[in-house]
Amino acid sequence: MGSALVLFSPMTDRSPPKKYTIGLVQMAMSGDPAVNLEKAIVKVAEAAAAGAALVCLPELFRSQYFAQREDAALFDLAEPVPGPSTEALGRAAQRAGAVVIAPLFERRAPGLYHNSAAVIDADGRLIGVYRKMHIPDDPAYYEKFYFTPGDLGFRAFDTRVGRIGTLVCWDQWYPEGARLTALQGANVLFYPTAIGWHPAEKDSHGKEQLDAWRTIQRSHAIANGCYVAAVNRVGRERPQGAATDGLEFWGSSFIADPFGSVVAEAPTDRETIVFGEVDLARIEEVRRGWPFLRDRRIDAYGGIVSRYLGDAS
Repeated sequence: MGSALVLFSPMTDRSPPKKYTIGLVQMAMSGDPAVNLEKAIVKVAEAAAAGAALVCLPELFRSQYFAQREDAALFDLAEPVPGPSTEALGRAAQRAGAVVIAPLFERRAPGLYHNSAAVIDADGRLIGVYRKMHIPDDPAYYEKFYFTPGDLGFRAFDTRVGRIGTLVCWDQWYPEGARLTALQGANVLFYPTAIGWHPAEKDSHGKEQLDAWRTIQRSHAIANGCYVAAVNRVGRERPQGAATDGLEFWGSSFIADPFGSVVAEAPTDRETIVFGEVDLARIEEVRRGWPFLRDRRIDAYGGIVSRYLGDAS
């Protein structure tokens, strides 16, 4: 299917709310996938009890961030979707009456793996999957070794709370992905994430790295007139037996409104659940005053599908 737009629209028996609360689970991961899954289930219940109608977990929440090194044995962490985790979280979503976004290491076939996000509706049904489109390859982020780029395109999903979109981590740096998801009617763009500092670089570059991460995602909210929610893990993770300082995940999960204002934000150094309200009237208000979608020159954007135009004659 390439990068074609895909819109998933299950039948619903009720109109989505005009306002609802989302909960972002900022958590630290242990080395035990079963412990991490159980912790996520508890956090879903906790967030829903506090009023969240949609709960988003961090990228690859079932394990520590294994892509800090290349090791074929770590493919054993992957699982099918649907599979054990989506079944367990489907039951949790149904008990809580909340939509759940569950980012997973997807085993699609032998030798074929994706960095994916499963969208589970409030009745426990798995309604769709997004597969990470942009795959990084940087020191301690060796994801190209593990993940095949997504082939489902950028997607929006109709859930009990309305139409939402989810991308994953490295996707957050690309305005094209945000735009194509928002153009399908997503009112919120979710970015489950695993991003942090190389400890040796934190003092010299840490502040500007974190600021760039917040700024690019706030810009997606502004440019598209929708909410953006980024949810990160927290804590320091060092691969066992590796001669490396590991990564210090910077937390800082946040929710931005359609004009980029940060309405809720987590600290850098502890677990928490970030809550924020989505108000569809705010989307309408902002887009009337700043009609970026109206003024787009879609007749002039053909060059966007080229890798680079600076070397054209």
